[in-house]
Amino acid sequence: MDAKTMFNDKMPKAMEKDPGKAKELDAIYLFKITGDRGGTWMVDCKADPPKIAEGEEGDADCTIELSDDDFELMIKEPAQAMQLFFQGKIKISGDPVLATKLGNLFGMGAG
Repeated sequence: MDAKTMFNDKMPKAMEKDPGKAKELDAIYLFKITGDRGGTWMVDCKADPPKIAEGEEGDADCTIELSDDDFELMIKEPAQAMQLFFQGKIKISGDPVLATKLGNLFGMGAG
């Protein structure tokens, strides 16, 4: 699944259906995904209701930067995320502990 489909369609629908699950993450994520199938999105799990916006607005608790190819691999095979990080293909700034919760975040949109 590409980033545009995940952030513009799947995750907003999942967050609308079950806002409590997103609120549990209690964080604001910024995703910067390079490539033709990428973009920039703010995922605000602190908002009431939680929301996703294209672009960069405000301060994120955790910023994740990667290519569209690596994003798609990470969604398809979540176990690859750590390997991509250690290969320097995923850059994380802000609170790194929040990055460990990405499986929960993406799990909402995977359905």
